[in-house]
Amino acid sequence: MRFVVTGRAAILALLLSMITACVHTVPFKDAAGRIIPGSIASMETVPIGGVSQSIWLRGVSQSNPALIILHGGPGTSESALFRHYNSILEQYFLVIYWEQRGTGRSFHSDISPASMNIAQFVHDLDEVVEWVKRRFDKDKVVLLGHSWGTVLGTIYASRYPEKVSAYVGVAQIADVPRTRQLSYEFAFTEARKRNNASAVSELKAIGPPPYDSVDEKLATGKWVERFGGMFHANLSTGKLIWAALNTDEANLIDLVKFGQGNRFSLIQLENEISRLNLSEYYQSFDVPIFFLLGRHDRHTPAALAEQYFGMIRAPYKRLFWFEQSAHNPPFEEPAQFNRVLIEEVLPFLKSKNR
Repeated sequence: MRFVVTGRAAILALLLSMITACVHTVPFKDAAGRIIPGSIASMETVPIGGVSQSIWLRGVSQSNPALIILHGGPGTSESALFRHYNSILEQYFLVIYWEQRGTGRSFHSDISPASMNIAQFVHDLDEVVEWVKRRFDKDKVVLLGHSWGTVLGTIYASRYPEKVSAYVGVAQIADVPRTRQLSYEFAFTEARKRNNASAVSELKAIGPPPYDSVDEKLATGKWVERFGGMFHANLSTGKLIWAALNTDEANLIDLVKFGQGNRFSLIQLENEISRLNLSEYYQSFDVPIFFLLGRHDRHTPAALAEQYFGMIRAPYKRLFWFEQSAHNPPFEEPAQFNRVLIEEVLPFLKSKNR
C-alpha cells in the first residue's frame, strides 16, 4: 500500500511540475558556457493578421538560411516535436517555429471564426515571411510544410516565388476529396482483413466520404492510425505527446490549448479543406520543390502526392521516400529527415545562382 501511495504521489508531483513548469528555450552556448555570438534562442508573441501569434526563433547563427516550419492540422502545433526530433537543424538553419492562428499558444477564445480561412492563413504567412526578412535581413526564406502545412506552403510558393528560396513538402496534400476516399477504403479493407468487428461496424455506420461532420472524419482517422496509416515506425500519438511535454518549451497548459485549438481549427476550416484540390490548380512553380513522403502514409496517401509531384513544373524538383514512415517522417525517421534537409536541401540553397 505504501509503495502504491508513493508511486501515486510521484506521478502527481510529476504532473504538477509539468503544469507549473515555466516554458523557456535554452540559449546556444560554447564549451565554456558563454552564449555563442550571433545565435538566437527566443520565444516571442508577434501580432500577425490582427491576432497575437506564438513564434519561436532558434539558430546557432542568424546568418544561416531562414527555415519557416508550417505545422500540420489545421490546429496541430508541432513546434515542440520538431524541437525534440529535429533540433540539429538549428545548427544549419535559422529555424522559425510558427504556431498558426487558432493553434496552441496562438489560440484565443475571441478569434473570429470568419477569419479561419485559407486566404487569411496565407496572408498571415506572408506577414511572418516579411517579419523574418526584415528582422534578419533575408531576401528569401525556405518553407517546410507538413500535412496541412503543405497547403499553405504550396499556395505561397506558387504566388510569391520571389520570397521563397525552396519549398519542402512533407506528407504533401494533393486532392483532399480523393485523399479521404482512399483513407476510408484503406481503413475499411484493413478492418475486414484483420477481422476487427468494432472497426467494421463503426466504419459502416460512418460510410465513405464526404462526411457530415468533423467527428466522422476523426473517427475514420482513428482507424487509419490504428492500422498503421499514420505511424509505421514504433511511434504513436501518445509517445509524441510525451516527447513534446519533455521539451523545455512545452508544459501541460500547452496540451490543453492544443486540444482547444485543434478542434476549433478543424471545425472552422472543414468546409473549405474538404473541397480542396491543390494538384488541379498549383502545378507550375518558379522555386525548387522537394517532396518528402512516407511510403506507408494512408492519412494523406503518398500515392496521390507522388502523382502530384509528376505534374509539377519547376526549375528543380526532387522526391525523397522514407521507407519506414507513414504520415510523420520528421518524427518516425528523424535521422534521415535531418540528413535530407542538411545534405540535400541546404547545399542546393548555397550553390551558385540559387
